[in-house]
Amino acid sequence: MAQRETSAAMSDPSLRLRPLVSLLLFLSAYSPLLIILVIKDIDLHSPIFFRSPVLSGIFLLIAVGSSVITLRAVKEIDGGLPVVITKAANRSGDMFGYTIPYMLTFMRIDLGDWQTVLSLAILLSILFIMAYRTQTVFINPILAIAGYMLIDCTFKRGEKETQAMVITRAPISAGDSCRLERLSHYLYIAAQPEPKQSGEQDEQ
Repeated sequence: MAQRETSAAMSDPSLRLRPLVSLLLFLSAYSPLLIILVIKDIDLHSPIFFRSPVLSGIFLLIAVGSSVITLRAVKEIDGGLPVVITKAANRSGDMFGYTIPYMLTFMRIDLGDWQTVLSLAILLSILFIMAYRTQTVFINPILAIAGYMLIDCTFKRGEKETQAMVITRAPISAGDSCRLERLSHYLYIAAQPEPKQSGEQDEQ
């Protein structure tokens, strides 16, 4: 009975990230880029200090809002399946892949030029589709800045062994017990660590 429930939960299509949630996570990943573009739009000689105040305001709102919501949502995750880690390797360096579009900040970008804005929108749209299709929107530099790590894990639940990427704020290593919440087919996030039993603490 328990195995059937576990299998149903693991194959539940509702566990896939929704497009709107994925978009929010994706925007939070590029919130530093949006803030940099806002800074580059500052014009101290303008009475309103921005060459394109409306677009700068939208970028700033998206950057701050998506980052705050993402960090709060991740922090409040509490639950998931109890597992035992059998192998673990740090893959946090993969989060640097999101920094490639930041090279745009070294170019002269005019937010008042519709061609520039349209080109930026097309680029980000393509990147979002790729991130959504591959379910990697949680591999996010904002989470890295907040102290989260990306770990390549092999873990066991009962007799079943699974290999997947795990996002966690607390270091995990082989032999640790924790609870993992599934985000996509090969991506999980660690909830609060499992408390050690008093007997285990005495043996240590």
